[in-house]
Amino acid sequence: MPQRPLSHIRVLDFGHYLAGPLTGMMLADMGAEVIRITRPGGTGFDGPAFDMLSRGKQTLELDLKSEEGRATAIALARRADVVIENFRPGVMDRLGLGPDVLRAANAQLVYLSLPGFASTDAELAGLPAWEAVIAAYTGQFTDMGLNRRLMGINPSFSPLALASAYGASFGAMSVLFALNARRENGGDHIEVPLAAALLEGLVYNCEQIEDYPERYKSPREVELDRRQARGLPMNLRFEELSEFLDPFYRTYTCADGRGFYVVSGSVATHPRRVLEALGLKELADGLPDFSAYLDAKDWPAEWSMRNYPVGASDRERVSSAMKAAFLTKPAHEWEDLFGAAKAPATAQRFTAEWLHDPHALASGLILKVEDSKHGIMHQMGNVAWLSGDAGAVRKSGAVEADLAALLAEPERGGASGRAGKGWLDGLKVLDLTNVIAGPTIGSTLARFGAKVTLVQPVEPSVDPWNTVVFGIHAQRGKESILLNLRSEKGQEALARLIAEADVITMNGTDQQRDRLGLSPERLAEINPRLILVQLDAFGGPMRGPKSGHLGYDDLAQAATGVMLRFGGGMETPEEHAHFGTIDVLTGFCACVALGGALLRLEDTGKGGVARASLAAAGNLIQSQFMYDFEGRAPFDEPSGREALGWGPFYHCYQAAGGWFFFAAPTERGAALARVPELADLAELPEDQLHDALQARFAAQPLPHWRAAFAGTSAAAVPLSSLHETRDAALQLESQGGIDLNQATFRVIRHDRHPMGRWCDLVAPNAVRPQAGRIAIPGPMPKYGQHTRAILERLGYSEAEAAAMAASGAAGDSWSEKYLPE
Repeated sequence: MPQRPLSHIRVLDFGHYLAGPLTGMMLADMGAEVIRITRPGGTGFDGPAFDMLSRGKQTLELDLKSEEGRATAIALARRADVVIENFRPGVMDRLGLGPDVLRAANAQLVYLSLPGFASTDAELAGLPAWEAVIAAYTGQFTDMGLNRRLMGINPSFSPLALASAYGASFGAMSVLFALNARRENGGDHIEVPLAAALLEGLVYNCEQIEDYPERYKSPREVELDRRQARGLPMNLRFEELSEFLDPFYRTYTCADGRGFYVVSGSVATHPRRVLEALGLKELADGLPDFSAYLDAKDWPAEWSMRNYPVGASDRERVSSAMKAAFLTKPAHEWEDLFGAAKAPATAQRFTAEWLHDPHALASGLILKVEDSKHGIMHQMGNVAWLSGDAGAVRKSGAVEADLAALLAEPERGGASGRAGKGWLDGLKVLDLTNVIAGPTIGSTLARFGAKVTLVQPVEPSVDPWNTVVFGIHAQRGKESILLNLRSEKGQEALARLIAEADVITMNGTDQQRDRLGLSPERLAEINPRLILVQLDAFGGPMRGPKSGHLGYDDLAQAATGVMLRFGGGMETPEEHAHFGTIDVLTGFCACVALGGALLRLEDTGKGGVARASLAAAGNLIQSQFMYDFEGRAPFDEPSGREALGWGPFYHCYQAAGGWFFFAAPTERGAALARVPELADLAELPEDQLHDALQARFAAQPLPHWRAAFAGTSAAAVPLSSLHETRDAALQLESQGGIDLNQATFRVIRHDRHPMGRWCDLVAPNAVRPQAGRIAIPGPMPKYGQHTRAILERLGYSEAEAAAMAASGAAGDSWSEKYLPE
């Protein structure tokens, strides 16, 4: 069998439920030898989803509470590179298998802990970290999207396992980066609290900017502000929301009744492409089109096609024309036409449809896997992969480990190394990305020590909402240069930047990549050790009919079933409540792919292409449901705006004075039996239990119920909001001493920010190594701020740099102000 990127890495996976096994699956999917350790009699999370997460792994049953099982686990750790566990803090220590013990047995071991809340958090460390408990405490279920806020629906429940998805991607990348630095640092103990990972993943939903300009607010945000200012009720009906949707950012009904989602605002050419694909060229020709980087007071019209959103005076006219046009063809025809026109849009699909979609199967985003229990399963494919790795699409079910053969191997290990090195110190990254997903790669790498140079065009093609507002977080820790890559001098400067780079990042299709001169063949000629990290919308390990289609976060949601799941059906699709849900995750997955590429480079001397895609990340946030086989139970997970939980033991309830989440998914009736006020309900049929529990819970305040379930595997936690979590975790940058390790949550108010406004950003504290070093990336520079300095570093004289600026081959700025107003 051909060597795979991680074939030389052995992982002991003690994970249970979702986050740990998901991390192990990501590593196994890239070729690592993963040995899943399970307790006698079952895993605690048996079922088809866990069978999928166990693919490509070896299984080994050990009684870790016995002396023999503990000794065997330690012996295996001496012959491993990585350990993964996601128990509550202290559990592995009590078993005698904590990081100190296992790293004493093997100094080169990378030990990953994935607790729900930080082990150093005295208040939260002991909470039972069920997925929904983490979500509720962090704020995922409150203020769930602009639609629901306008409709007065609060809270809402979503079954998407965002904390585990973000936590697993952070876990996998940190393991791979730590392995890359073992020669200097030795092994490491890394903690990734899932709640901290969740807050980082939802950063754009709690980012706050002082005196945020009105021009960047969507029509729904403006209406929210209007109602709040006037004390009006939030009581819109779903049908009324269309008045507040931008024409280039909404779902339209096609001739076959299927929804077709368009996300084509903000990029200069995209609205025109949409209208021309619909046969509305004359309408496009009559719409205003001018620079989005002018201050609003200097605009020659109410709005510009280069700037989101469409002005109020044209919104209904454009929407009406688009509605009528879409009704003339079925969704699949529009999908082909829009794909060919490079106009970002997609048909709405249910998850079950996506699992059998021709493109998903052809591209390897969905795979057919032979499972010993379920036969042929359609399963989510890799979320990170390397081009040319044929094993990425060849999956098999779990097999039993040969313990005797494993223990007969020589021990691994070596010197312990020295602590304090950033895992990516010295790595030079050339960043050619834009919007959110792509820039997230570079800003994430910067925290681990990489030096990131951001290259953007002299004339921006994307509006300042996407570049500046989002970039305040996603472009941190970078230097910035503006180059015209369509000019000879711009290409020459890019070639010099490529020559000094170790890693190049870009977001776009293969066609866009090759047009930039970044084909794998050309890069290999320049430097065979170069790694290109590429992400796109619908790419997979293989080519499919939509591989060349453009897309954004929301389009991946629509294509993979997230929007119909969240909205409740084809008549009521809604983007998932949290902005950038898939974007940020895709950037993290691309970092996982880079981690695999760096280890392959170390092992073989070959660079290559590391890849991720929005659609693959759309699979990842639905990993609990992303499978199908003959005889599968119905896809009946909670969905729609009225969802508040998943049965009476995993549900939002009202206590006296406020909402909370109650979780007892394993104890169930036994959890109630221990509480005097609830004991008589323990034997009630489940179809009668919800109303009875609601009545009892309403009689006492939340602190009473928190105390009643304290110290058990059941929990009652408040339904916080992301804004409340942000404000409670805030530290001022100007006061210094920002702590990244004690509390679960940490947010920094950057009160000396170069844009002249303070802004609140989630701190980079989801990854907490013991040996490696994490840096807080510096503020996003104004685009083009370092152009002259970088050109000088590349060998251009002051006169040559000035000539490049004068000819338009290079630039120093997009706008007079940091943030156009």
